[in-house]
Amino acid sequence: MEQARLVRHKGKQIFKMDCTAATLEEMNAVIAEYIRQVRNQPEKSVLTLTIAGATAFSTETITKLKELARDNTPYVKAGAIVGITGLYKVVFSAVSMFSNRRIYLFDNVDQAMELLAGYAERSHLLQRAGRRLAA
Repeated sequence: MEQARLVRHKGKQIFKMDCTAATLEEMNAVIAEYIRQVRNQPEKSVLTLTIAGATAFSTETITKLKELARDNTPYVKAGAIVGITGLYKVVFSAVSMFSNRRIYLFDNVDQAMELLAGYAERSHLLQRAGRRLAA
């Protein structure tokens, strides 16, 4: 599925969920694919990028997004969202609070991909430094 897939940026694997102009049916399919792929990854290993904008939301979809963010927390290292404006900010706030996760907001995909690729590198360096200090 093109809207929910793993991509590579600067050698880092990022799960990209493109919800741009998605209908309710498409959103449900994207969420199902996201669940299938992300939950097959090791814990704290997934970098996620969600692209929003002109997407159809229902109460059911918002509930699914909140549950998705909460239930995927063990697998996600960092997440970024592009295209949050207006009413989407309200939806995003609910999802973020419900999942108790730090999710970064960006105006464009390039900025988000850079942060995620850099986050993965910084996280790796911090883990190595922590192991050296503990030794």
